[in-house]
Amino acid sequence: MTMNVDADGGLMLPALQATDRRSRLPVLTLLLVLVAAAVLVRHLVTANTDVSWLLIAAERWLDGQRLYSEILETNPPMAVLVYVPALLIASITGFPAEVALDALLFLAIALSVAVSMLVLRHSTALTPRQRWPMALAAVAVLAVLPAQCFGQREHIAVIELLPVLAVLSLRANGETPQPWAAIVAGLGLGLAVCFKPHFALAMLCVIAVVAAHLKSLRLLLAPENLVAALLLAIYGLCTVLFFPEFFTDMWPLIRDVYSLGLPLSLMVAKPGVALCVLILVAALLFRRGSAATPTPMVLLSASAAFLGVYLLQRKGFPYQSYPMLAFAWLGFFQAVTASPAVGRDAPARTGVAIAAMATALFAATFVWFNSAMDGRFLRPAIARTGIVHPTIIAVTGNAGIVHPLARAVGGVWSWRGQSLMVASYEDFARELGADPQVLARIAGYAQRERRWLAEDIGRFKPSILLVDNLTSDWGQWLRAAPELDRLLRDYRLAETVQDVDVYVRRSD
Repeated sequence: MTMNVDADGGLMLPALQATDRRSRLPVLTLLLVLVAAAVLVRHLVTANTDVSWLLIAAERWLDGQRLYSEILETNPPMAVLVYVPALLIASITGFPAEVALDALLFLAIALSVAVSMLVLRHSTALTPRQRWPMALAAVAVLAVLPAQCFGQREHIAVIELLPVLAVLSLRANGETPQPWAAIVAGLGLGLAVCFKPHFALAMLCVIAVVAAHLKSLRLLLAPENLVAALLLAIYGLCTVLFFPEFFTDMWPLIRDVYSLGLPLSLMVAKPGVALCVLILVAALLFRRGSAATPTPMVLLSASAAFLGVYLLQRKGFPYQSYPMLAFAWLGFFQAVTASPAVGRDAPARTGVAIAAMATALFAATFVWFNSAMDGRFLRPAIARTGIVHPTIIAVTGNAGIVHPLARAVGGVWSWRGQSLMVASYEDFARELGADPQVLARIAGYAQRERRWLAEDIGRFKPSILLVDNLTSDWGQWLRAAPELDRLLRDYRLAETVQDVDVYVRRSD
């Protein structure tokens, strides 16, 4: 997306030699195009399911509800707290929280790219002709490529990690970053790991690669790593003090249920893995004949490390593959901008072939990130009920059925969790042929989840009850539980849309 064919036949990235105002014009033009594309994508692509739910969770937390007891969320506190600033801005300005969040993320992207470029400004880790192209590539990867994954924790983590990768490139090149750069990089590293502890494993691998390159273990005690460690220690202490339910209430569920995952054979068959391997191979091929710099080593090792983390998670969700693909793309663009194949003397057909290949892979990556259940097809049916700002509960294990639908229709989500996660994992465990002891352990959690659902339906008396028979036979599951079947008698079936039953409370 950031490449064009130069008039003299070679593939040239804009502003390869932007040394005066006139030559900066193509750079600024392409930057505006990328920003416009990013804003357009935000309007065309549905909001992310998890982001919509986490905004609800953050709202409830601000209203005084207890995280992990009254609000069921399997991720550490940072997964919820990171969305609080958008909600506070929305309450002050009157803008929707989703708009405030997008604005904050665009600002974060701009700051991340600017800081990274400042870190590398006087370094030989990037040649002068690579700096503007790499900045534009970073904008494309961070602002356009995420598609439906925009705003996910992995997306935010990559934004935060970009400065530390710039600092590592500097150190791998035998240069010393300025103190402010090390501090900012350390803060970004620490915040990223706060989202998911296994991100630390990936970054430790990258740091180990750079340490091996330098043949020195002193890198482990670099200021940015110490800053990150201090931040993580403070975060861990705050979690223990202010969110003890994460350990007492949620951790057993994570250990016994959420730890179930796909076998490795299914994980490696995911499209994201094939895309990552293709991009990495292409980047390595472009590296041949280029001047040796440590920057691609840092980016490509980061991609490989996060590929390992993606496989270890064993979930296979597209958003979890964003870090490995984002860093693979940055490594690819770095290799392309350094390759003689894109020089002024390169044949035109070479440039066209590279541009076509990159565009095809970029589009395929975008499509992979944009694959998600979208429950917006239920909006007309909910509108036809005539209920303004309905309270909603959905009987489903697929959160995409109701998130971001609930917020989109101006409704109030009344179930304490995102979806019926335990019931979904119970079915998943049966399909995998799990051990009877494992199934018995999950059954206890599933029974508790059914009880909580019955309590919330009885307490909140939602005006609309959605029963998902599209992704699974949740109607049968509902009627198999006497306590839930009794509550269903208070509702009438308004209509069925694509195998999703829309029930309306009789008193409404």
